[in-house]
Amino acid sequence: MPHLILASASPARLTTLRRAGLNPEVIVSDVDETAVFGPTPAATAELLATMKAEAVVGRIEPVPGTVVLGCDSLLELDGQALGKPETTEAATERWRAMRGRTGVLHTGHCLMEPATGRRAVATASTTVRFADVTDAEIGAYVATGEPLRVAGAFTIDGRGGAFVEGIEGDHHNVVGVSLPLLRRLCAALGIAWTALWELPA
Repeated sequence: MPHLILASASPARLTTLRRAGLNPEVIVSDVDETAVFGPTPAATAELLATMKAEAVVGRIEPVPGTVVLGCDSLLELDGQALGKPETTEAATERWRAMRGRTGVLHTGHCLMEPATGRRAVATASTTVRFADVTDAEIGAYVATGEPLRVAGAFTIDGRGGAFVEGIEGDHHNVVGVSLPLLRRLCAALGIAWTALWELPA
C-alpha cells in the first residue's frame, strides 16, 4: 500500500484527506510562502506546492511506495494573489475589499515519488462569491482570529462559511485540497486512489 506524506501544516487539509479515507503522515515543509511569485496567482500556488513537496522529499529517505503531496492555496482578487493576511488590520482591509464580490481560490497540488523522482503537478480553481457583510460582521469575524491563518482570509468549513454565498467548482478545493484532482494526479503516477484508503482494522 502506498505511503502518503502531506507536506503541509494545514489542519483543514489533513481533516479533508482523513474524511476521504486517507491517513497521511504530516511533515511540514517550512517553505517561506511570502517570498515566491509566479506570473499568475494560479502559477504561484502551483510553484509553492511544488517547493513544499520538494522540501520534504529532500529530507526523507527515497523509499519505494512513498508519495509526497505539497499543496498551497491563494485567493485571486483583481488579478492579485492573496495569501494569509497575518494581522487584524490586513484581514479587515481584505474583507472590506472582498465583500459583495467574487474571487477565485487557486490550490496548487504537487504529488512526488521520492524513489523515482516522478511528479504530477496541477492547480484546481474554484470561483467564490462573497456575501455583502457589514463592518460589524467583519470586525467580529476578524476578532476570532480565524481569517488571519488561512489563504484569502476566510474558511468555507468554519465561521467564514456563512459569509460565502456560493461557489462554482470543487468545494474541497476551497478547504485546501481538491480530492478529484488528487485522484487524477495519483492516476498519472500509476497509483490507484483506492489503494490510499486506510481500511478498517
